[in-house]
Amino acid sequence: MLWTNSLKFAVLLLSLSLSFSLSAYAEHQPSSDYGLNEGGFMSYVAQLKKEATERGLDQAKLELAFANIRFRPTVVKSDKSQPEKKVTLDEYLATRVPDWKVKQAIEQYNEHKVLLEEIAQKYGVQARFIVALWGNESNFGKIQGNFSVLSALASLAYEGRREKLFKDNFFAALQILNEGHVDVEAFKGSWAGAMGQTQFMPLSFLNYAVDYDGDGRKDIWGTTADVFASIANYLSSEGWNHKGTWGRQVKLTQPVPFSGLSQSSMKPLSFWNENGVKRYDGSDLPNADINASLIMPDGEKGRIYLVYNNFHTLMKWNRSSYFGISVGYLSERINQGY
Repeated sequence: MLWTNSLKFAVLLLSLSLSFSLSAYAEHQPSSDYGLNEGGFMSYVAQLKKEATERGLDQAKLELAFANIRFRPTVVKSDKSQPEKKVTLDEYLATRVPDWKVKQAIEQYNEHKVLLEEIAQKYGVQARFIVALWGNESNFGKIQGNFSVLSALASLAYEGRREKLFKDNFFAALQILNEGHVDVEAFKGSWAGAMGQTQFMPLSFLNYAVDYDGDGRKDIWGTTADVFASIANYLSSEGWNHKGTWGRQVKLTQPVPFSGLSQSSMKPLSFWNENGVKRYDGSDLPNADINASLIMPDGEKGRIYLVYNNFHTLMKWNRSSYFGISVGYLSERINQGY
């Protein structure tokens, strides 16, 4: 019995030792949870390099770009992870638009006011919305992500669920390097490949990024003028109307016939007024010829909004209605001076 117990104890120690060793090893190895491995990834990257060469990209820049591409299992894990708990809009706004961020937004607005107003005039986008998007995306440039954009995109393309999306963005990223907008060492972003202070995906960069200071580089990582102009150019290109705003919080006095962001659900303010939708203070809606969508992100018991065409433009930037509302809310706080 003593020998048996000793044997069991020895087996337990061996098991624990192996467990700790494997855990430490796993921290430095690709995850096999999704049938992925380093060898398969490197073969996949070799095919990407072959295709990039066939596209005629500069060979010397390709060699630099591909030199340090590595499989990043944490990127795949992040892409597959789902939030355990759905936050409410109130909770979301408390974290995305706290008072300290409003204070910083106003300080940034005042610091860059001349440049912001110049860009706002050129692109037809109010400066407060430029600052609000800047603050929401990267906390005014402070949080840009520290993942290799190429490694993140290659890992996500290799994983395969949305291969075309990430592969197209990977080749767009190579084009950005090829055009000389950023050095490969500084080519950093989020785990999903979103880049710089604007958090543009590479395809969005190619479509909307602006070299506002004229130095030959569309620098959304470190040049404030390029950051502001790129944000404004995106909004302007996607239908922004500088004469209007984004929306307003409202109250219901009776059940409404329909709601939602579909174009068929957009109705004149007069229609919503006749159907019991009132300003948040209970008064009638403005007598203005404006179409609006009624949205209830958390249902009838949560916050309710009438949102205008500019909000639909914000939804092209990010398909989350929570995000769009947070941008609109921060813009209002900037406009109010707090």
